Order: sequence, then C-alpha cells, then structure tokens
Amino acid sequence: MLGFASTDNEALVCCLGDPQRAVAAYHALLRRGQAALSAIRAGLRHENAAVREGCCRLLDHLVDTESMDELVAMADDPDARVRISAFHALACDRCKGDTCAPGAGRVLEPALRHLASDPDPHVRSMAAELVGKFAHFDARALAALESSHAQDPSPAVRKKAGWYTPGGPIYERTAQLGPK
Repeated sequence: MLGFASTDNEALVCCLGDPQRAVAAYHALLRRGQAALSAIRAGLRHENAAVREGCCRLLDHLVDTESMDELVAMADDPDARVRISAFHALACDRCKGDTCAPGAGRVLEPALRHLASDPDPHVRSMAAELVGKFAHFDARALAALESSHAQDPSPAVRKKAGWYTPGGPIYERTAQLGPK
C-alpha cells in the first residue's frame, strides 16, 4: 500500500499520474469504491492526462448515474488515451455491476462523431464498440458502422466496425437481445 490515510482519496487520484505509484493507487481507489467517487470525478479535470485516463478506467467499474455525464464529456478530451478509456467505460457492460449502461440519447452522438472523424484509430475503434450497441435499432448507428467498415483508413477499425454490421459475429450474436 502507498501509506495514505483513509481520507486521502485526492492524493491517490494524483498518484494515478505517477508511473511508479499508479497501479497501487488505482487498486486502492477501486477498493474504496463509492467513498472515492467524488475524488475520482474531480480527477477527470486534472491537468495530467494519465490521471484523467486512470479516472475513466476507475469509472468503468465504479460509475454511477451522477458520473455518467462527466464520463460522456471525457469522450472529447484532447488526449487520445483518455478518449479511448472513456469510450471503453461507456461501452463495457461487464464491469458495471448494477449500474445501467447509458442510452443512445446520452452517448450515440459523440460516438458517431468520433467514429467518423477522430484522428486516432484506437479511438475510432472504441467508438465503433459503443455505436455497435445501438446497431439493431438506430439507423444512424448501422449506417455509420457500415461506412466505417467500408471506408475507414485503418484496417483494424474496418474489421471492428464489420463485427457490428449484418453478417458480423457480434451483430448476429446480439440480434436476439434487442435494445438496451
């Protein structure tokens, strides 16, 4: 452990930016759970991109309804690593526990925008995962995925977008699940 008192959530959040202490700080904050949420939310505005990224990764596991809009806003962070973590946290249902994933009204517009035009292919790839959640019931989502599958400059993004279009493995597997 890092030797922090139980009230030092803010100090632990700052440690997310220190490569020597980031892993221990991340696990300590994760163990603290809801008690650390206000410090984690504040960390989304930290000047250090590694801190913002770590806070997005923590919110992947600890997100609550109060944090969702702040996490959506991180999709427009200037640092690609932060955008990747934000999109992962918004798309991933595995880590959420009892918290419902955000609906299309909250996340589809930023995901569509980044899928179409983000300069980083990893961000576009993560945006494809989020857009893919809506492919069965939103024509814009399906059209964007088909466009990316056909035209994205990155072969990895084209491949991932194809997973979420008709005939793709994820699209076919989730066809019977319906809207989320």
